[in-house]
This record gives sequence, C-alpha cells and structure tokens, in this order.
Amino acid sequence: MKKYRLYRIARPIIKSFMKICYKIEVIGSENIPSENRCILAGNHTNNLDPLLIMSSTKRTIRFLAKKELHKGIFKPLFLSAGTIPVDRKIKDESVKIETIKALENEELICIFPEGTINRTKNIILPFKYGTVSFASKTNSVIVPFVITGHYKIWKKNIKIKFLKPYKLETNNLEIENEKLMNIIKNEIGGNK
Repeated sequence: MKKYRLYRIARPIIKSFMKICYKIEVIGSENIPSENRCILAGNHTNNLDPLLIMSSTKRTIRFLAKKELHKGIFKPLFLSAGTIPVDRKIKDESVKIETIKALENEELICIFPEGTINRTKNIILPFKYGTVSFASKTNSVIVPFVITGHYKIWKKNIKIKFLKPYKLETNNLEIENEKLMNIIKNEIGGNK
C-alpha cells in the first residue's frame, strides 16, 4: 500500500531511535485496537510526543498537526506521513471533513486536545472539543493516553500509558470533554 509510505518507512527507525536514545517505557499498548476507527487523545508535553506515540503501535497513526509544519519543503514530508494540517486560529471545515473521512475509513487518529504543548505549571491545559466531537460524529472509540517524565537523552525518564478504550455515553460534548480531561488529569496526578 503506497498510502502514507513515508510513515511506514520511518516508523521502525523512529521506534529504534526513541528506545535507544530515550529508553522509553510504553504501557498499555494492547489497549489500542488493532483495527477499526479509534482516536488516541492525551496530554502534550514536548515536540517529541508524536515520535513517542508512533513508537507505541504498529498501526499507522494520522496526527492532527499545526499547519505551520506543512509549509515549504516540509509540506510533502508531513502530508506523505498522513498528517492532517490544522489552522489553530480558525474553525477549519477541511480539518473536520478530513478527520471524519479518516475515521469512517477505519483509521487511527491522534489528537492532543490541549491544542498545544503545555509549557505551564498546570497538570493540563483546558481541552478543546475536537476529540469528543469527532468521536460523537463517527461513533469512534477513544483511547486516552498519558505522557509523564521528561525527555532526557540516555536516561529512562519518559513513559506513555494507554488507558482503556471507551465510547461516549452521552451526546453532551461538554460533559464528555470534561470526562476525558478528568481521566487524563487524574492519571497524570497519580503518576507524579
């Protein structure tokens, strides 16, 4: 399959790099379904987070990524890796269309609901509604994940934990967004 060829070539290299250089610890990867539509959603701590997540499963992951990464010489690189560009300044209908289409095609999507790297002292930033909205529109499973520790080269200090998958219980996006945020916040709090 030629789709996302760059992702398929790069993933084993990235996995080796992350395991050797950062001695990453992956917990609960069996919670990621081996097929069918699914949204991975968790906290965002560093630019290396997508590489950590890629190292955690053999499935191809379509990341929602800021549009600034899709400029100039990097545009073909990111697009051939299957990323979906997001303009964080506007409500971009093309992002919704592409993400829903990917989920309806039984793909795996990764979203950082905080919308940016958390550089504050808060455990997490308030979540945007994209994750629960996409899950609601496509009847997708959500697999929350939590990243703890710091990226220190040659040190075993970074860990990702995938929690149990679940489906939304209501059509109330505010309640569901709060639930997702609390699942992740409580798990981070328990790992500090």
